[in-house]
Amino acid sequence: MNDKNIIAGVLVLMVAVGAILYAISGNTVAPTGASSKLSQEASSTVPASGPNLALAQCLKDKGVVFYGAFWCPHCKKQKELFADAVPALPYVECSTPDGNDQTQICKDKGIHSYPTWKFPDGGELTGEQQLTTLAASSSCTQALSGHTNIPPAQTIKVSASSSVVGDGGFGATGVPGAGAR
Repeated sequence: MNDKNIIAGVLVLMVAVGAILYAISGNTVAPTGASSKLSQEASSTVPASGPNLALAQCLKDKGVVFYGAFWCPHCKKQKELFADAVPALPYVECSTPDGNDQTQICKDKGIHSYPTWKFPDGGELTGEQQLTTLAASSSCTQALSGHTNIPPAQTIKVSASSSVVGDGGFGATGVPGAGAR
């Protein structure tokens, strides 16, 4: 084999692996620095609806923020609890488009695992949360009237000065590819 054949083979292999990873992730990739903006734009173009819309809107109105990553299975499950109300959630994407680092805003906010819910009073909840827990923690219980089928989820309360409990298999930072801070 000559060098051109080897280079062509490596390029074909890289494209194939990239296509497979893209297909598995089920996500679109935004240009670097645009993931947070794209997530906000997508949220504003898709109308929010459903029984959890009042809770999502109340969380946003109270200044609660949901930090997550597109590759995080727990964030996906958290969003599934909100169903059609996801576009109304106060969500911040923390992963860079390649999934190997964290956005600056999440570094600045001290986000170390996903999902993380931050409250205006400095409180923080990490891990998948029940809708009732989010409602109670944000004084949005009135937004849950009529809710009967809320699935259970793990609740971990963490103060601003505590270390993160559990790493979900992603290391101390909760960010794949990122070292301990």
